[in-house]
Amino acid sequence: MPRIRLLSYNLRSLRGDRNALVRTIRGLRPDIACLQEVPRFFGRREKIGGLAQRCGLDVAAGRRTAGLAILTGPAVRVLHREYRLLTRVPRLHRRAVALTVVEIGGARLVAASTHLDLRDGPRLAHAGQVLSVVGRLRLAYDAPAVLAGDINEPPGGAAWTLLARPFPDAHAIAPAGDAATFSAADPRRRIDGVFADPQIRVLGCGVPAEPGHSGDYALATDHRPVLAELELAG
Repeated sequence: MPRIRLLSYNLRSLRGDRNALVRTIRGLRPDIACLQEVPRFFGRREKIGGLAQRCGLDVAAGRRTAGLAILTGPAVRVLHREYRLLTRVPRLHRRAVALTVVEIGGARLVAASTHLDLRDGPRLAHAGQVLSVVGRLRLAYDAPAVLAGDINEPPGGAAWTLLARPFPDAHAIAPAGDAATFSAADPRRRIDGVFADPQIRVLGCGVPAEPGHSGDYALATDHRPVLAELELAG
C-alpha cells in the first residue's frame, strides 16, 4: 500500500529567510505540500515556481487570489487541479480552497489546501463550503481526501470540529513530534492541521521536532510545518 508524506505550511508570503524555508521543506521530503499565504502580488509566479524548483517539487495547483498552492513531488501524477473561491465577506480577505487529484503508487487521492478566516462566523461558513467542494471531488474520482491548512482556531473550535467530523484530525489519531504550530518563535497554539479521510491510515502527524529541521522554523516563517505520514489503500 502506497505511503505519502503530506506537508501543510503557511509561508507568510515568503517574508522570512527563504534559504531556511527551502532547507525545511527539502528536509521534510513531502510528496504533497499544501501551502498557505503564498505570494499574491508582483512576481508571484516566479516566486512560487522558484521555491518549488529549489525544493524539487512542481506546482500542481494555485492562484493569486487568497494565496494558496499545492506542490507535488516526482512520484506523484496529477490527474486534476482546481481552485475554488469561497463566499466573499465584505472588508475581509478573500478565502479559497486549492485542490488536486493525484495518483501515487496506483492509488488516487484528493488533496486540498485552505486558509480560513480570523472571524468566527465567516470561518465556520467557509469550512462548510470547503467540505462541500472536497466532497464533490471525492465522489467524482472515487478517491479518499486529505484537507490541510491554517484553520486559524485550535481543536475544539466550531470550524475545526466541523472539518473533523467527516475527516478526522490526523494529529489526534496518531500524534508525532510537537503539537503547537503558532507562532514559530514561541509555539503555544495548534491552529494548523491535517484532516484525513477515514479510508486513509494515519501513521503519524505533527510538527517534526528533529534538531536538523526545527532550528530553521523561526527563520523561515511565522508558522511551524505540519507533516503527516499517510498510507493509502492500493
